[in-house]
Amino acid sequence: MEERKLKGRVCVTGGAGFIASWIIKRLLQNDYYVNLTVRQDPEYGEDTSFLYNLPGASERLQVFNANLSDPESFNAAIEGCTGVFHVACEVGHQIKEPEEVVTKRSIDGARGILKACLNSKTVKRVVYTSSAAAVSFKDKEDGVKDESFWSDVDYLRSSKILTWFYAVSKILTEKAMLEFGEQNGLDVVSVIPTMVLGPFITPKPPSSVLASLCLAFGTHPVGFALPAAMVHVDDLAKAHIFLLEHPNPKGRYICSSCYVTAEMVSQIASTKYPEFQQKTPDQVIKLPDYSSKKLIDLGFVFKYGLEEMLDDAIQCCKEKGIPLKW
Repeated sequence: MEERKLKGRVCVTGGAGFIASWIIKRLLQNDYYVNLTVRQDPEYGEDTSFLYNLPGASERLQVFNANLSDPESFNAAIEGCTGVFHVACEVGHQIKEPEEVVTKRSIDGARGILKACLNSKTVKRVVYTSSAAAVSFKDKEDGVKDESFWSDVDYLRSSKILTWFYAVSKILTEKAMLEFGEQNGLDVVSVIPTMVLGPFITPKPPSSVLASLCLAFGTHPVGFALPAAMVHVDDLAKAHIFLLEHPNPKGRYICSSCYVTAEMVSQIASTKYPEFQQKTPDQVIKLPDYSSKKLIDLGFVFKYGLEEMLDDAIQCCKEKGIPLKW
């Protein structure tokens, strides 16, 4: 089939994941041709068969094998693309290794992807999926977070607070990518999502969806509690594509649609989900609010609020036969 000239071809790394698969869904709906990368690994191999059920996938979706531990393995997937979404992240699988080893692999892999983008001569922009963990953690620092905030790596490594391992990798990888872009004349921007909630097309429930639901209903196993910032997965996917297509985005963009309080959840749950009783953890880790002003000022419009996030996530779990017990 002849490719449509309107959109062209883009690459999505880590294509079998929650966020990446939703980005792919939206890209296909918007007439893009999509190269996605997954890793073939005996222990951590990723199943992409569910993606072929998406409309347009049979004609415009192509799968490539690539791994962050082998940066050059991304070359084939990036060749001929006009944009790249770097969503892949190994941290969740590699927690048995020292943090420095995982972080180095993440940075080396990201730089390899960026070098492939330069070599392609066709890639116009790279959009990196960072994390709120890259702005959240700093000793004795309060207030609403914006893109000027960076989590303190030394503080994370010394305190070893929850998610420190993941946060350090995200911080240093994001910094390395933005720096590489500046030094090499490559257009690199990053998206910083907060807690992600909503429906999913992956066969198994994403850990971030279950964590967000547990957070909303006060049953998070490690003591997180509301209030917390959240975003619908569809808004997040659209924000990625918006930043790819925008004529002149710069740097980092926080993507968070609302700051959710326990009262907000209670009001919705009391009428729609009375089977879910809210609880308060014995120990609470305070979560900050984040400002999406920079993204909104660029012209992005969030579509979904808390009620849609809860409805879509809970309904999706029910449709897939995933038991929800709180």
